[in-house]
This record gives sequence, C-alpha cells and structure tokens, in this order.
Amino acid sequence: MDKRIEELIDITREKYCLHKYYLHTFDIHRNTTIFKDTVYRLSMEWFPNHIKNWDDETYNPEGTACIEIDIHSKKTKHVIFSEGISTVGGMTFDLNNRDEIIKWIERETGLIYGRQFEFWKEEERELHFKECIDGVAVSPSGYIELKLDKEGRLTLFSVYGQFPSEELVKQEKYLLSLEQVEELAKEQLKLVEFPVIEQKKLVPAFAIEEIYIKNDCSSTLTYEFFVDDKFSLQMDKVIEWDDIIQKPFQGKILSLIENVTPDQAFQCEPHPDLRPITEEEIKKCVSTIQKFLGQVYTKDSGKWALKSLYRDKGYIHATLKKKEQKERVFKRKMKLFIDSGTYEVLNYMDNKPFLETYMELKEVEEIKIAKEEAFEKIKELIELTPYYVYDFEQGYYVLCGKLDCQYAVKANNGEVIELNEL
Repeated sequence: MDKRIEELIDITREKYCLHKYYLHTFDIHRNTTIFKDTVYRLSMEWFPNHIKNWDDETYNPEGTACIEIDIHSKKTKHVIFSEGISTVGGMTFDLNNRDEIIKWIERETGLIYGRQFEFWKEEERELHFKECIDGVAVSPSGYIELKLDKEGRLTLFSVYGQFPSEELVKQEKYLLSLEQVEELAKEQLKLVEFPVIEQKKLVPAFAIEEIYIKNDCSSTLTYEFFVDDKFSLQMDKVIEWDDIIQKPFQGKILSLIENVTPDQAFQCEPHPDLRPITEEEIKKCVSTIQKFLGQVYTKDSGKWALKSLYRDKGYIHATLKKKEQKERVFKRKMKLFIDSGTYEVLNYMDNKPFLETYMELKEVEEIKIAKEEAFEKIKELIELTPYYVYDFEQGYYVLCGKLDCQYAVKANNGEVIELNEL
C-alpha cells in the first residue's frame, strides 16, 4: 500500500475511533468543482471486526462505516454507517447541545458557523445546515447533514457543495428592491401549463420564472437547479439531415469507473473533464449527432436543437431540446453520450417516456385572464431575496436578488393559488 494512503487510513481510524473495525476496501475518486479545480478523495469501507469472509459485493453488512475524505485537506466529506447502526463508542453527541455539534462540525470542515454555514432544520435525530456567506443564502448551495442513533452515536455526516473562500466573494451592501425590478418581474411572469394528474388535465396558469438579478441591476443570472454541466459550451444549433440510416441503433453500456492512482492524486493531476472542447471536436460531435438522429429520429430533421456540449466522466454529453414546444412545466429533451475518442454516440436518454403521461392530459380550460391582470393579482406576493450567486463568466460570487414567487394565477378564472397545489 502507498505510504501516503496508509497515513490517511491511520488518521481516519483514530479520528473516528474505528479500533473495533478493519479496512475492507478503499478507492481513490476525483471530481471537478465549479471553480475548475480537481478534488481527489479517498473512499474507505470499514467492516466491524466480527464480520469475516464477506464476499457479497452487492451490499455491505450492517454497521459498515463508509468514510470519504479529501486527500489534500484531510477533511471529511462523508461518513455513513450501514443500516444506521454504529458500534463506535467515541463518536457520541447530545442533540440538545447544538453548540457542541456545531463546534465539532467547524473542526471537521474548517468552516465558520454564521459566516459559511447556518442552521436550516431539525428532523428526527437529524440536524441540517446550509451554506451561507455572512448569513446570506448561496447558489449553487451547499449542505451539511448530521444524524445520530437513539444513543447519540454518529450514524451519518455529509458535506455537499463548494463553501468558497473569501477571495472568491465580491462582498457588497444589498441595494435591490421590488420597485426597482418591477418591469423585469413582469417579463418573468410566464403562462405555463401545469399537469394535474388527479384531474387528468393541464391547468394553464401565470407563474414567475425564477431568476437572479445582480445587485447593480446591470444583468441577470439564470436559475440553475442542476450544475452538472457547469463548464458546458452553450449553443443553439438546429440539427438537420438528409440521410436516413435504416440500421437499428444499439446502445452500449457506459463505464463510469475510473482507475485513479495515488501519484495522480498527490500530484493534483487536472481532471480530463476540464479540457475545453475544441472547434474540431464540435464539428465531429455535430456530425455524429446528425447521423444518430437520422438513424433513431428519422422524421425529425430540423425539429431538434443542440443546446450544449460538456465533458463528464470521460464522455462528451450533448443536450438537445425539441425546437417547438408549448410552454409547459416539463419539456421534451434528450442527452447523448459521445465517446471522446471515436466521437461515436454510445447511448442516449430521451425524457419522452416520462412525458407521455403529461402528453395525454387534456387541455380543457380556456384562457380568460390577460397577463397584465394576472401580474396585478400576484404583484404583492413576489419575493426578492438576497443571494450570493456564482457567476461562471466572472469566476466569483456576486450579490444578487432572487426573484421568485410561491403563487400562481389560474388563467381560466384569475384564482391565486399556491404553486404546490398545482
């Protein structure tokens, strides 16, 4: 075993009092951050000493400690005990003493409570915290979760997200008001068809499409629920083709397992997913996408648009959306997985099966309310919340106001209704 890895294993054993456990397996993983950094992590599975000759690779025995740490910072990222069962005596807490737990989290993560994370909610024997910057919410957001058993033993501890240093934050005084952004709020009010499965129909309603407005009102940043394609090459290229391929498409199984060596980890080798996609690669991807669509979607020439290309897990991912669609909550799109060496489409995911339930819903309600009237009804319910948002173009967090609303106006009768009721 590499001595550097052995040292990290010994540190983990002592820190989590795993003296009645033995190391079953370990692996090195790497991933990228939104800051274009490469993070290397050591993932370990510790079995209780009484578990011998375990050869079932489909699951771990109860009480297994799965621990993941950052190789360079030595900070813990995840601790999970299988089935929520721990026999570790030295890792106990009192849920009623939240200050003690917060201090332990600060030591484990190097984060400062109130400045980089804050209390969010408490559930049964669980505490949840969320990322902040001096008490202001952050997007993309990070989370910290801690769970104890009935005896107070730690059974789960996880840290998700980026938690940036001060150098990456452009701090300023929040100045925005709803009066300043009223015109933009009107633009963000969209007529959308909401699926109501119980009634088997689509309900048209006016709702605010979330958006982040920069503190100086100079520009906006889009609301991104997922940032997996954080380094994506944005485009809007309609794909057309003449040739139709009669041969059926045979998808291939993707390999998501990467063998990472200790030398790669300790030398901080940049993740290959960080390599920019070149103009030559774009041409090859567009060509193979045309061939794929001509083979699988023979009648759809000119109906799909390539929206983005990005690297992930060694493959090039292509995101496509149907060109002409009604304004609905869920829209038709697909993802293609392209081999980064041969530029062959290996497999794909189309959300059509997911949408078929909604496509069968009836459009029975006539639109009787104008957008201007709907805005007046919802105007007082619109929210503008301070947020620090990562600006991928500028490379740091900027202060914004998140424009949002938890209500919608039904377009058939003007009724104001909570979004979660649609």
